[in-house]
Amino acid sequence: MAKWKRYVVGPDANGKSAVLLHEATNVQENPGFFYRATLWSTQEVPVDNTIHTDRALDLHTREPFPGGMLFRALEIPPDTRDKEAHIRAVKQLHLEVKQKYPPTAEDLARHPSMHRTDTLDCFACVKGEIYLVTDVDEVRLGPGDTVVIRGTNHAWSNRSAEPCLLVGCMIDAWRVADMSPVPLKS
Repeated sequence: MAKWKRYVVGPDANGKSAVLLHEATNVQENPGFFYRATLWSTQEVPVDNTIHTDRALDLHTREPFPGGMLFRALEIPPDTRDKEAHIRAVKQLHLEVKQKYPPTAEDLARHPSMHRTDTLDCFACVKGEIYLVTDVDEVRLGPGDTVVIRGTNHAWSNRSAEPCLLVGCMIDAWRVADMSPVPLKS
């Protein structure tokens, strides 16, 4: 998996803008299944830019802190042919990141990485291609394509021969308790 750089800009000791951090510090990786880096996180929105620590280091869960946000890079390699190994790897990840909603057998049959969060997720495909899998749809994303996920089941399926890089933010949101359809206004 690739090592992606992260630069954090803020005020230096003289109050001038400067690059304060040069590397991603909160990285989780399972070769063959995923590489992800939490690039930044907060415990509040609006964000308090007076905090002078590497806030990426504060978060060790899948979701942001209550009332907060996280900024993440996620590199997904091509899907493995060993579905059971994929399910085991994802189950281990769910334990490590304190997944709130374990996937059902039906979810895992749809795709081993199916999961749900109580967040508003806004991701862009930066490199490669990937399929966004929902309970009923599949959509192919390529570089420049974006997706907004509003607290619902989803999975990422890389059916190509190359890794895919997604970058985006997850923002704490109200839980979708009633999954009844709500039409969007155009």
